[in-house]
This record gives sequence, structure tokens and C-alpha cells, in this order.
Amino acid sequence: MWILAPISAIASIIAGGILYNYVSKQDSGTEKMKEIAAAIKEGADAFLKREYMVLAYFVAVVAVALAIFINPIMAPTYIFGSVCSGLAGFFGMQVALKANVRTANAAREGLNRAFPIAFRGGAVMGLSVVGMGLLGISIVYGLTGNPEIILGYSFGASAMALFAKAGGGIYTKTADIGADLVGKVELGIPEDDPRNPAVIADNVGDNVGDVAGMGADLFDSYVASVVAAMILGGELEMAELLGTEQIPLIFAGLGVIASLIGVAVVRVGKKGNPGKALNFGTYFTCIVFTALTFLVTYLLEINIGIWIAANIGLLSGVIIGITTDYFTSIDRSPTIKTAESSQTGAAINIITGFSYGLISLFPPLLGIGIASTTAYYVAEYFGISGLYGISMAALGMLSIVGMIVAGDAYGPISDNAKGIAEQASLSEKVIEVADRLDAAGNTSKAITKGFAIGAAGLTVISLL
Repeated sequence: MWILAPISAIASIIAGGILYNYVSKQDSGTEKMKEIAAAIKEGADAFLKREYMVLAYFVAVVAVALAIFINPIMAPTYIFGSVCSGLAGFFGMQVALKANVRTANAAREGLNRAFPIAFRGGAVMGLSVVGMGLLGISIVYGLTGNPEIILGYSFGASAMALFAKAGGGIYTKTADIGADLVGKVELGIPEDDPRNPAVIADNVGDNVGDVAGMGADLFDSYVASVVAAMILGGELEMAELLGTEQIPLIFAGLGVIASLIGVAVVRVGKKGNPGKALNFGTYFTCIVFTALTFLVTYLLEINIGIWIAANIGLLSGVIIGITTDYFTSIDRSPTIKTAESSQTGAAINIITGFSYGLISLFPPLLGIGIASTTAYYVAEYFGISGLYGISMAALGMLSIVGMIVAGDAYGPISDNAKGIAEQASLSEKVIEVADRLDAAGNTSKAITKGFAIGAAGLTVISLL
């Protein structure tokens, strides 16, 4: 039954290719817009090329060390993990670089024309992450039959995440602050003015940090959660009889199917709310995953404790999403009050924002703590290892990662679209549409970070 994993992974990659084709067929707009988009693409491609060159040397050295000191089979799986993560990031960023200018151009026709391009562009990254990640795990497991060998694949994904997230993130913030500083000190030059060269660097940073970087981070977390659950499942008594080694692959495959369905149902009307559309897609995906896993649990007579543990993790992820949405959404009280505090001065604004940031930590931390404890005791109650229950909770939280990354990659696409619209001197009406898209994107990026950190925490607890 675990063959469901590679089949769903291939379906995810094919769906990503279809969406890539959809985005590519959209109109790129005026010559000025194309010129700005070309400059962003040139910068992003140059960064990624340089980053991957450095990473190639690093991967080669570590692969040799693994082959000599650990296990010769670990070396190719390590390289394979790095390559799969790199490919997912590359494809996702390429479509983001196409979607940004096309979203800006579509914004001239309204929100309901621009949103699908931005979201489906982001969905290519999301579907690439789950598709490449799960397909790679399935290939290594199919060839070796040993989940411990897949650790090499996971280690390779971690190497990519280290370079892509840290390197891309530092570049992103440096360029962002640089562009803002020029806007503050140069008279008559607003933030997104084409006369400010740092603006292009800022747009490049959105792609290398928030698309390729965050994608690599979640690719790593996703692979690690599946591998951790497989290893712990393989060590249980009667593992072969219970199928605990292969159940994580089955649930991960069902998560991919749920993400595909969730991506397909996301819609926004002419006067709709992009943030609500993204939230609806996420919650709908959660419901589909819960239903599919329950059906398979019933049909295959899987221990119900495993299903409960996985869905406890998923519920914890939903709590993170709801909390993040409340504290970062443009129409919620914390954001409005933080903006109003600016009237008193920069100091009060910083204190207010930082205070809300600290308060926002409490619900997710409480949710993760309750999830890990509950999953542990539920699994123990149903006669399975508590640590295996926690690992399944981590897998449950990341089961819908395709949908989560789609929302995350939507963020920088809409941000770039807004920048291109302003630099190309499009109308205020167009910029207003781009602003609404961008506001939802900022929230979706924050939600993704919460999922990544929360799932990583659960995975680490399960491996203690």
C-alpha cells in the first residue's frame, strides 16, 4: 500500500508542471514591466547559481566523509537529497519569477484575475516540495528497504536548507533594509522607486529567501518528519505486522492528495478577500486529509491511535495558523493597534509590535506542548510507542505542506507584483489591488514559518 506515496508524488510533480504552464501562458504586460521583471530574474538566477556552486563543493566533501566514516551507501543518498531539494527550489523560484510580472499585469483587470496567477505560481513551489521530497524518500526506501539509509537523504535536504534559508534570508533582509534606507534619506525617492537600485535587490531577495529558502527549509522538515516516523515505526515490536514502518509513507501520500485537492478549490471573487481564500484552502485541505486518513485507517485496519496522533499534530498546525492570522492579518486588532501606535512615535510602535510578537508565541507553544503530550499518551493507550505517536503528530502537521508552501510562495510573488506595479508607474487602482494581494501574502509567509518551527520541534522531541 505504500506505493501510494510515489504515485501521489509523481501526480504532484505533474500538477506542478500543469500550473507552471498556466502561469507561463499569461500576459507579461508592458515593456517597462518586462524590463523590471528581467532585472529581478537576472539577479535571482545569479544568486542561485552562486549559491548552488558553493553548495556543490560542500556536498561533495561531506559525501566523501560519509562514505569513508559512516556508510558508503549514505553518500549517494546524501547527494540525492541535496539535488532533490535544490531542484524543488529551482523550479519554484523560476515560476515565481514568471508569476510576479504576470500578476502585476493581471491586477489591471482586477483582484479575481491577479490572485489565481499568484497563488498557482506559489502552488508550483508547494507541489514541487512535497512531490520531490516524497518521491525521493520512496525511491531510496524502494531500493534499500531500510529507513535508516533515508537519513542520508534527509541529511542532504538539511544541507540545502542551511545554505538556502540562512544565505537567502540574510541577503533578503540586507537588501530590504538597504532599499528602505535609501527611501528614508534620499529626498523625493519613495520605497519602490526604479531610481533606487536596491529595490531590485529587495525583489530578488524575496525570491531567493522566501521562495527557494523557505521551500528548502520546509522540504527538510517534511522529509525529516517522514523519516523519523519510519525509523521509530520500524523499531517497534511487531512492526511488520502493524505496518508502522510504512504507515508514514501512506499518510504522507494522502497528504499530497489532500494538498492537490486544496490547491484546486482556492478561489477569490471580484471583491473577495485573498487572506480568507488562502485560509479556506488550508482548512479545506485539513478536512480532506482527516477524512482520507480515517477512511484508509478503517479499510486497512490500522491502529486508530496512529490516526488520532497524526490528526492531533494537524490540529496543532491549525492552531498555529489561526494564531498567526490573528496577530498578522491587516484587518485584525493587533496589526491595527500597532499601526495606530506609530502616531506617538517610532519607539512606541516598536514596543507595541514587539509586545504583540511575544504574546503571539503563547498559543503555538501551548498547542505544540499539548499536542506532543496528548499524542504520546494516546499512542501509549492504544498499545503503540508514545514517541512514535509524537513522530506521527509531526508528520500530521506537515502532511499538508504542499498547501502551506503554496501560500508561502504566494507571498513573495504578490510582493514582487506590487513592486513591479509601482516601478512601472501603473495606476493607483492597480497598486491598490496589488496591496491587497501583498497584505495576504505577508500573513501566509508568517503562518508558514510557524508550521516549519512547530513541526521541527515535534520531530526533535520524537527523536530524543
